[in-house]
Order: sequence, then structure tokens, then C-alpha cells
Amino acid sequence: MSETSPDSFYITTPIYYVNGTPHVGTAYTMVVADTLARWNRLWGRDTFFLTGTDEHGLKVSQVAQDNNMTPKQWVDLMSTRFIDAWKDLGISYDRFIRTTEPEHYRTVQSFLSKIYENGFIYKDLYTGLYCVACEAYYNESELVQGVNCPVHLRPVTEMVEENYFFRLSAFQDPLKKWYEDFPEAVTPSTRRNEALGFILQGLEDISITRTSIDWGVPVPWDNEHVFYVWYDALINYLTAIGYDSDQGVFDKYWPHVHHLLGKDILRFHCVWWPAMCMAAGIDPPNKLIVHGWLLVGGEKISKSSGITVDPLEIANEYGIDAMRYYLLKETHLGSDGDFSIEGMVSTYNSDIANNLGNLLQRCLALVVSKLDGVTPACPLQPPEVFKFDQRVDQTIRFWESFQPTGALETLMELLRGANIYLEQKEPWKSSENEYVGNVIGAVLELLRVVSLLLLPAMPESSKKVLSRLGVDTTVNLREELTFGRYKGGAVIERSAPLFPRLEVE
Repeated sequence: MSETSPDSFYITTPIYYVNGTPHVGTAYTMVVADTLARWNRLWGRDTFFLTGTDEHGLKVSQVAQDNNMTPKQWVDLMSTRFIDAWKDLGISYDRFIRTTEPEHYRTVQSFLSKIYENGFIYKDLYTGLYCVACEAYYNESELVQGVNCPVHLRPVTEMVEENYFFRLSAFQDPLKKWYEDFPEAVTPSTRRNEALGFILQGLEDISITRTSIDWGVPVPWDNEHVFYVWYDALINYLTAIGYDSDQGVFDKYWPHVHHLLGKDILRFHCVWWPAMCMAAGIDPPNKLIVHGWLLVGGEKISKSSGITVDPLEIANEYGIDAMRYYLLKETHLGSDGDFSIEGMVSTYNSDIANNLGNLLQRCLALVVSKLDGVTPACPLQPPEVFKFDQRVDQTIRFWESFQPTGALETLMELLRGANIYLEQKEPWKSSENEYVGNVIGAVLELLRVVSLLLLPAMPESSKKVLSRLGVDTTVNLREELTFGRYKGGAVIERSAPLFPRLEVE
């Protein structure tokens, strides 16, 4: 396992069940993944961003029946809704995978056949407590009040059927050693400890096939079984990069994979999935980034709970970047966050409209009134109050370590330093063009760098600022963050503020 390669980055989201439509909770995952993908592209890495839809399993079959459709008709309809939603939200994925694709069927069968041939899959009779909504079995000790699923708080069902099992128990010691050897594999550390806790409690073999349904990937060595949806779904991460079909692509991306996932699917990704990879003879995933839940009024956003917020409505009303900024700034990656329109508007007005927008507008107004409408070049050295090098380096470290909140907070500190500088120098009181030009040039240079570093989080808003300053947005970011590169010369006319304050509707 390696750290992030200087030339390759592979980011995945969970693939989404097609028994409902996208909500702001799934949009949060997509925004985080999209932001990390954009950062790594800007940083010059060969980046591959994967998302998609999970289209098999009992609950998909049931909801299709409830809507008087075949499972295939239902998943065709619902996957389109996810594709359209991510397009409308500007999500820059490279591949949208559907688990009903023939290519995925071949990969699932190839990968699990390898585990079968290696002696880690066997047939037995299984009796277990099953949550249809989770598509998962639970031990009685895990249930709420002894009967309810801990995630959906609905009664589980006792299932009895002949299944094939994966020898997860054989990987208790290998998994423990993997966690010891690669303590940074799961982040944050609290989630690593949670996964390790599962392992240390003792691992039991787990059922991986079904005979009670036929909506799934067929088991190649036994046509009476289909693979359990979770095993099928996890393997999408391999399908997309050519496992067993394009070794060159697989070798380029798999060592640098970064799985982004919610804490409710930690056990599947941080225990089952590494063990499956070991059983098939490939390395476990390089990095698993576990985020918390997005809450509304303290309750988890989900289709099953009935608590949903439409991200497209929010984006249409307040702007995509306002929503992106709020989700990234106010929810620390790894912790739960609480979403509210009032909170989003307040954060946007404070940080973007007031801090960024007002600073930009004041400088451009002075360019028009004091400098004949042409932006000045910047001085070679930043004012001390900016703490420029320290804060830029800090922002880069935050982006590189998957901490969007820290990156955005540091950029706001840069802007606050520039506002202090402007108040100290009072260029509006001076009639000396050179003095005014040096002051405004320094602030415009800071705005250029801040906008470049904001591109992953607020791509459209950042491009507007850079365009106003006459800066090319197709840059090599590593070469553009040194103070003193802004040459000025952009012609500025009086115009409305780029970032007017928002109001709660």
C-alpha cells in the first residue's frame, strides 16, 4: 500500500441504491468526492472519479413490483435520475457505473470465482436476522430493543436458506495485522478504531449468495444462486478500472484508490472488503475515508426515514456553490453535520458575500476610481499581515489530507488578513497612484491565489473572480501559488457585486 501518488489518484463514492431519488445526504458525499477529485486534478494528478448506482437485491425487486414494473425497467428509470441530478449539480465524475452492466457481471463472477478457487467460499445452510432496507444480516446483540435494525429502526426478518459463505473468519489475524501495518488506511482514526473493534470481537463467516431471489449476478459455479447485493456492489470499484480485463489501467489506479463512504457502511468497506481483496489475491484498498451523517434537526437524512431535502431545489434557489461551500465548511469530514437553509445562508453571507465579495468589490471600485479602470501588477512580496506563505502551505496540507473544512477556514483567514491590510492602508484616502497600486495590487494577488485554492470547493464562483481579474483558470496550480505572479492589466468597469447577500426564502 502506498500514500497518494504524485501522478495518480482514484476516488470512489458508494454506489447508490435505486429505490429512491437523490437527497442532500447523497449530494454531500458527491460534493466531497467531487471536491477531492477537482483538487487532485488541479494538483496535476491523473485522477479517476467513480460513482454509480447499485441495482440488485431484494428491496429493489420489491419496490419495482410496488410500482408495477420489472426490476430492469425500474433501475433504468432510477439510474437516469441520479445521472441527471449529478449533471445538474456539476459533479465531475469520470465514470458512472451501473451494476446491471454486462462488464460488471463479468468482473463480479471473475473476482468471486478467484476467491472460490482459493478455498474461501463454501456452501451451508444459513439462518439469520435480515434487514431488507440494509440488505444486511445482524446479530441479535446489534438490534435495537432486540428486534429493530440499528440503522432503519424497523423489525428485522428471520431468513433461512441455503447459501454460499465467505470465510471471513480466516482473515481475522490478517486484517488485524493490516491495520497495525497501515494505521492510516482508514481515516479519521475514530473510524479506524471502530473497524478494528469489529475485528477484535471475532469475525464470523458471512453469507454471500441468495436462492430466494433471482435479481442479481448469477453464481457461475451454481446457477441456483445469485450473489448477495453487497458483494456485487463492492466489486464495482474493480470493474471500473479493468480488473481481469485491462491490467495496465488496474495497476495504475488500484494502488491509489480512495474510497469515500458513510459511517453506516463502515463494516462492509473496512472489514469485509479488505478481506475479500486478500482472499482474491490483490492488495486491500489504499485509503478509506469515512464521513458522518448529514442531519436535519438532529435526524439522519435518508429515504427510509422519510427525512429528505432536495439538493436540486436548494441549488436552484441559492446556487450550487453556496450549497457546496456550506456542506464542506460546516461539516468536518468524519463527523456528523446538521443541515439547514438558515445555516447555509448565514455561512455564505459571512464568508463569501462579506469576506470575499466585499473585499473584491472594494478593490475593483478603487481600480475604477483611482487607477483608470486597469488593475495594477502586484508587489513582489506579500504584506506581513497576510501571513501568506504560512496560510497557503496550510491550505495545501488540508486539501492533501482530506480536510476541506480546514482548507476553507484557512482561506477565510487569508481574506480576513487582506481586509485588515486594506483598513490599515486606507488607499481610498491617497492620490498617489503608485501607493494605491501597490496596496490594491497586493490584495488582488491574494484574491487570485485564494480563488485558485477555492476552485475545488466553489468552481463556478472561483472562475468568476479569476475572470474578473483577467486570470487564466486552466493553470498548473503548483506553479501559480507563489506570491508576485499577478501582472495586472485587466480592464475593470463598474458592475454589480459578484456575490450579493442571500436571503432565506
